[in-house]
Amino acid sequence: MSDRLTSMAVFVKVCELGTFSAAATALGLSSQMVGKHIRALETRLGTPLIRRSTRRQHLTDVGQRFYERCCVVLAEVKAAEAVAEEMNAVPQGRLRVSAPVGFGACELAPALMEFMERFPQIEIELALTDRFVDLVRENFDAVLRLGPLPDSSLTLRPIARHQQVLCAAPSYLARKGTPLTPDDLGEHDCLSFVNASGLPYADWVFSKNAMEHVIKVHGRFRVNDGRVLTAAALAGRGIILQPKAVLREHLERGALVPLLADYAAPSRDMALLFAGGGSQTPKMRAFIDFIVKRFPNV
Repeated sequence: MSDRLTSMAVFVKVCELGTFSAAATALGLSSQMVGKHIRALETRLGTPLIRRSTRRQHLTDVGQRFYERCCVVLAEVKAAEAVAEEMNAVPQGRLRVSAPVGFGACELAPALMEFMERFPQIEIELALTDRFVDLVRENFDAVLRLGPLPDSSLTLRPIARHQQVLCAAPSYLARKGTPLTPDDLGEHDCLSFVNASGLPYADWVFSKNAMEHVIKVHGRFRVNDGRVLTAAALAGRGIILQPKAVLREHLERGALVPLLADYAAPSRDMALLFAGGGSQTPKMRAFIDFIVKRFPNV
């Protein structure tokens, strides 16, 4: 197809300038090469396009109509290339992004409003879920994930770690008492997060004076949705360990009470995953740069 378009462009130039030699000079080709392009078109179409004599040349009736259509086709090609160049220069188009529910609702969504204001030609489709999302199979442009990540061919950019906080509702503490050490959690209902296969997310790890305390939590309720965990804790059903940013509102109004203040609660790694490595569209480059700067891994 590219050879055919080249031949069409040569043909149009011959028609506009009147001779093979003039077209050859304008295009930086030899007259023989110009003739080769014209013969290739005539062979493909099965009819002469140009009548040539020793003194002059003129278009056949087919050649005249073909010239007119070639002008339209080449103009459309030029317009298509201009669109591609413009899209390669200006971030635009739709981005499908997936993120954990709590982080997505509390921190990412407000940030995306700022991003879209900065790039008015970009559309965002945000899917919030705490389950494992397959970026390729589910056709996402980017996925933000909390916690350990499986080996993958995707490109990973670490972003801000999520500091967690251990807390419970006052009604639960009034009924069950307040744990004073991590070991006390063994006597409490701990509301834990599970992955899609139903396995516990991880042990709870606390530190104090350079010593780690690894706690295998127990509880009657486990779920793979952070919103449900928070709702259960607010209802006084147990103790949760969740990102502080997600629980900030509940902590500030006293609906949840932080626990084990003398112990450092664990933080969870967070990463931005995307395909393509360094060969990114302008919209993806803009999104990656924005997220990395907005949530720096410090």
